Amino acid sequence: MNWRYAHTALVLCTLAFTATMVARLVISPLVPAITDAFEVRNATVGLALSGMWLAYALAQFPSGVLGDRYGERAVILTAVGATAVASLLLAASPTIGVFMIFTVVLGAGAGLHYSVATTYLTKQFDDIGRAIGVHVAGGPIAGLAAPPAAALVGARYGWRTGVALGTLVALPVFVLFAWRIRPTEPVRPDQPLRERFATGPLVDLLSRPSIRYTTVLATLGAFTWQATASFLPTFLEVQGGLSTALSALLFSLYFLVHGGTQPVTGALSDRFDRDTAAMLTMGTGVLGYGLLVLAGRSDAGLVPLLVAVLLVGLAMSWGAPVQSRFMDHLSEAERGAGFGLVRTVYMVIGASGSVVVGALADVAGWDAAFGLLALVMAVGMTTLLANRLLAFDL
Repeated sequence: MNWRYAHTALVLCTLAFTATMVARLVISPLVPAITDAFEVRNATVGLALSGMWLAYALAQFPSGVLGDRYGERAVILTAVGATAVASLLLAASPTIGVFMIFTVVLGAGAGLHYSVATTYLTKQFDDIGRAIGVHVAGGPIAGLAAPPAAALVGARYGWRTGVALGTLVALPVFVLFAWRIRPTEPVRPDQPLRERFATGPLVDLLSRPSIRYTTVLATLGAFTWQATASFLPTFLEVQGGLSTALSALLFSLYFLVHGGTQPVTGALSDRFDRDTAAMLTMGTGVLGYGLLVLAGRSDAGLVPLLVAVLLVGLAMSWGAPVQSRFMDHLSEAERGAGFGLVRTVYMVIGASGSVVVGALADVAGWDAAFGLLALVMAVGMTTLLANRLLAFDL
C-alpha cells in the first residue's frame, strides 16, 4: 500500500477517537475509590457518569454544525484539547459536585469529535466503509487498554492519577494532529448557526424513509452495545460462574474482537453492500447472545462462553456498515450536521439499553436480560431481510 495523506488523516482521527474514549473509560474502574474519597453512594457517581454519556450523545449534532461552520480540523482539535483539560480538572475536583460538573464537561468535549471526524474521513476515501471501520476501532482499542491501566495506576498512585491518564493520552494526540493535519475549509462558513438549528429542516431529514430506516437499525445496535458494555462482565461472573478476573479477561477479549472486526465489516460493506455486512453482524448477534444465555443456564463451562463472547464482539461491529449507510444517503453538504443529528438521536435512545437490561435482570434474571439482546438483534436482522426480500429500497 502506498502511504497517502489520507492514511495519515485516518490514523490521527482514530488516535483522537481513542484519546477521547480513554478519558471516559478510565473513570469506571476507579468508582469504588472515588465513592470512598468523596464519601458518597455508587448512585451518585453513577449519575455523574450518566450525565457524561448523555452530554456525549447530545454533542454529536452541534459538532457537525460547528464542523460545517469552522472546518473539521478546528473542531477535532477542540474536542481533543477539551478532553485533556476536562480530565485534568476532573482529577483535581475538590468536591463531588465539582466532579459531577466536570464529568459532563468531559462528555460534551469528547462528543465533539466523532461525527466531524467521520465526515472528514468520507472526503479522504472512496471506500468509506473500511475507513469508518478503522476509525470506529479506536473506541474498542481504548476499551481494551484503558480500564486495566486505570485500575493499576489508581491502585498504586490513587484515583486522581488514574483519571489524569485521560490528559496524558490526549495531549500528545493533540500535538500530532495539529502538526500533521492540514487546515480544512468549512462547508458553510457564512450561514448563521441559528439557521442550522431550525427544527423544520431537521425533521425533514429525519423523516426521509432511508434515514429513518437506518436510524432504527443504528438504535437497535446502540441499545445492545450500551447494555453489553455495562453488563457483560457481570453476566459472565454471576450467570456464567466465572471468576472476576476471568470475566474481566473475556470482557477485554470482547473489545479486542469488536475493534479488530470493524475494518473487516466495513470492507465487506464496500465490497458487497451495506445491508449484507449489517445482516452478518445482526445474525451473529442472535447466535452470540443466544449462546450466552444457553451456556449460562446450563453451566456449560468456559468454552461455550468464550465462543459466545467472540460472536458478540463480531456482532457489535455493526457500526461500520450502518454508519456508512448513513453517509450513502446524505449529500456531501448534509453529512456534517446530518450525521451528527442522526447520531445524537440513536445514541440518546440507545443509551436506555443499560437501564432496561439492568432493570430486567433485577426483575426476571440475567437469562431474560440477555435474551432480550438476542431478540433485539433478531429484530434488526428481520428488518434488514424485509427491506431486501420485499424490495422496499430503503
